Amino acid sequence: MRFANGAERTFERLKGSGSGAVMIVAMPDPDHVLLIHEYAAGFDDYALTLPKGLVDPGEDIITAANRELMEECGMGARRIEPLVELSLAPNYMNHRMQVMLATDLYEKRLPGDEPEPLVVETHAIDALPALLAREDFHEARAIAALFIAREKLRTERQSESWW
Repeated sequence: MRFANGAERTFERLKGSGSGAVMIVAMPDPDHVLLIHEYAAGFDDYALTLPKGLVDPGEDIITAANRELMEECGMGARRIEPLVELSLAPNYMNHRMQVMLATDLYEKRLPGDEPEPLVVETHAIDALPALLAREDFHEARAIAALFIAREKLRTERQSESWW
């Protein structure tokens, strides 16, 4: 690439999937969130994170989020709304993830593409400092998504109590 000042650089970049990806902040009740333990190949270890996955061809992001939630947590959601779009390492990677907030959950399991059953944990959304102290909770997108969701929920609760 040649820049306006004449400097030239060669860049390598990774391209994301054409259909996109979703990450789900699933709330079984107003104070808790579902997290999963899954194998993280990059670390060759297990990580605690939010359910997530690729949007299949022909799916919209809400359908994809609900499908991933059913596959990874055994829960569906009656209400799913977009929360934020996050990127991952934009200096060399073309990947965006739609973070969705899922509420009004119900039990429903779909077969997924995971090589083993995922362990699902429930955590208080206000206990983020305790989660950050864990060695297995370090995925930046999941951390950002939880802080953004917590702030949105706090703002909504404050505006409801104001009336």
